[in-house]
Amino acid sequence: MQVFDVAALADQLRSSGELWAEVLRVPAMSAGIYRLAAGAEDPQGPHHEAEIYYVVAGRAVLEVEGERRSVGPGAAIFVEPEVEHRFRHVAEELTLLVVFAPAET
Repeated sequence: MQVFDVAALADQLRSSGELWAEVLRVPAMSAGIYRLAAGAEDPQGPHHEAEIYYVVAGRAVLEVEGERRSVGPGAAIFVEPEVEHRFRHVAEELTLLVVFAPAET
């Protein structure tokens, strides 16, 4: 068993200036914390893996293939592999738990 303190990991990302920290990697999946500051641009592009995002904190608009949806704490989002997506209009610092299946390459 592994237990992750998402708030502590988000604090570490904030102080390091990094956007991503992987916390788990096994062949079937990988997981990590993704953080975007308020007003930040999301630099990510499509991934080869399926993704689930869970919004831990913050508010933004998620755009997936041109469709936009406001997301906030408690939202869980599934994104198919190879689909263009990014977070836009980050109104409050965004902290996300991200799970890739299989593990991100």
